[in-house]
Amino acid sequence: MTGAVKGGQRLWPGLLLAVLGAIGFSGKAIIVKLAYRHGVDAVTLLMWRMLLALPFFLALAWWAGRNQPRLGARDWRDIAVLGFSGYYLASFLDFAGLAYITASLERLILYLNPTLVLLISAAFFHHRIERRQLLALVVSYAGVVAVFAHELHFEGMGTAIGAALVFGSAVSYAVYLALSGRVVQRLGALRLTGLASSVACGLCIAQFALLRPLSAAWVAEPVLWLSLLNATACTVAPVLMLMLAIARIGAPLSAQVGMVGPMSTILMGFLILGEPMNAWIALGTLLVLGGVFLVGKR
Repeated sequence: MTGAVKGGQRLWPGLLLAVLGAIGFSGKAIIVKLAYRHGVDAVTLLMWRMLLALPFFLALAWWAGRNQPRLGARDWRDIAVLGFSGYYLASFLDFAGLAYITASLERLILYLNPTLVLLISAAFFHHRIERRQLLALVVSYAGVVAVFAHELHFEGMGTAIGAALVFGSAVSYAVYLALSGRVVQRLGALRLTGLASSVACGLCIAQFALLRPLSAAWVAEPVLWLSLLNATACTVAPVLMLMLAIARIGAPLSAQVGMVGPMSTILMGFLILGEPMNAWIALGTLLVLGGVFLVGKR
């Protein structure tokens, strides 16, 4: 009995970190939708998010790289590729897509990441898909199609554009996940996250400098506060909390706890944004969560 209590005491901090990290990641969509109400565009909003997050990622890269070997040309090449795919392109497509679709549909599409990694592994790394995993793919995508069709009926072709952009974001991040395994083993998760995210921050800032006049950086004060909240509570903090959770309870359990993410997005979208909550969304969410659970189940 005592051993069980002690085990529970060791487990709950990791579970709490995983839950808070999942909710933090999910809150990003809510903040972006709120910022769009002030007339800002995706390029400018992403620039402010990354500009405010950059000092934190640089500090993370420095702290994780202490007493570590110096980076070579191969390391910097891998960091640049992963930073472009996993953090810059995925973030830009996600922000652009949120201008067209609800936060609930966005989160469900992004939650297809494990299934996309599975498909990429099968296509390029000769991974064999089991029958259970094939069933999981069908169930997951059926859930997204259910919510997508519901929004398409009411919102029109804008839903198709937004869903395509967010799905592109999910594919881009899945490529990052599929390619990052060996680099993580070589550099460490925290160091890679800090460096790749810093690269993405630089790309987002450069994109703004190329596509927008400097005067476009002057945005409404609420956008600045929302961007600061996005950079800290929904970007840097969830990364650290997820890493700490994995260290305490392992990646599989952290991933399962992360299923609270889509549920929290739907709830926040309903309470904060006034987005619909109906049977179609509930059905789609259950299908996506069930499919992802089957993909990750051993």
